[in-house]
Amino acid sequence: MLKEILKNRTLILASGSPRRQQFFKDLGLDFSIKLKEIKEIYPDHLEAEEITNYLAELKSKAFTSLNESDILITSDTIVWHKNKALGKPKTIQEAKNMLASLSGDTHKVITSVCFRSNTHKRIIHQTTKVTFKTLTPQEIEYYVDTFSPLDKAGSYGIQEWIGFIGITHIEGSYFNVMGLPVQLVYETLIDLVKS
Repeated sequence: MLKEILKNRTLILASGSPRRQQFFKDLGLDFSIKLKEIKEIYPDHLEAEEITNYLAELKSKAFTSLNESDILITSDTIVWHKNKALGKPKTIQEAKNMLASLSGDTHKVITSVCFRSNTHKRIIHQTTKVTFKTLTPQEIEYYVDTFSPLDKAGSYGIQEWIGFIGITHIEGSYFNVMGLPVQLVYETLIDLVKS
């Protein structure tokens, strides 16, 4: 259905995330992947969705020229916990520290998506609350040693072992925690083409 609506548009997904790429495939969309390296640095005064909105737009600005039919899609996800943004950990020890801080507490996962064409720009965001049980040091150690936390905001994937055994409550979009508010992206793409 969405593929038919977008038949005269060219979707460009500027994301190296295999999870985001799979979501677009699962929506049945034709799209190309184009990546540009940027430094994900944001002003210190920004908080929560202000950070992800800023970074999603910053990634979009790296693409200086678009064709008339192009819709460029960029996004960013953070974990917001104790008034601090947790991005992707740089080391295994940092991943362990992040998981220990999330243990036994509730945090927010925030994803922003920027849609840009030659004539329009729209930024959306979604927030999901996630609660972890108290994780044991052994559970954290096992997860970090067995899986790949370094490419995930907050050091975890909800769809992996740690999500199975550790998450006690979720309020909002599950897929947003995986890195893309799919339902919101679907609705926005329809709206963009119709407007």
